[in-house]
Amino acid sequence: MRVILSIIAFLLFFFFRKMNKEKLMAMQSAVRIGGKGTARRKKKVVHKTPTSDDKKLHSNLKKLAVTNIPGIEEVNMIKDDGTVIHFNNPKVQASVPANTFAVIGHAENKHLTEMLPGILNQLGAESLGHLKRLADNVVAADEDDDVPELVGDFEEPSKDEVVDTR
Repeated sequence: MRVILSIIAFLLFFFFRKMNKEKLMAMQSAVRIGGKGTARRKKKVVHKTPTSDDKKLHSNLKKLAVTNIPGIEEVNMIKDDGTVIHFNNPKVQASVPANTFAVIGHAENKHLTEMLPGILNQLGAESLGHLKRLADNVVAADEDDDVPELVGDFEEPSKDEVVDTR
């Protein structure tokens, strides 16, 4: 009997409680991704196509009739600000008639000083000037690190102190 009363009380509560229509509409619109008439979804699924850019690039390179260049162990692209884009064991493709070169691989941004001394034979006149400026900065920093000269007598202040003998 007690179970039946609790079921009846639950049904009465369920059927006669007042629903807040505004709150219900807000909840329904929160789970709807599209416009009116679309299915309700918990989250919007975004389809990522990171390979589409690679596919477009490779198809355009095929149109240019690029050929692989074997035997290249590293590629260094030196920027004006002294940083180097370094590729280790890249795949290099070229099309001489189109004046196009493609370097494919993992790129690392490094500073010019990190690549020394192996990059010295690859530096041009502009890069050598930048390297000279870096060397001048290092020399100037070394001059600032010297121990300063002592001036005066360091025992002078201790002579002026009054000895308290109590």
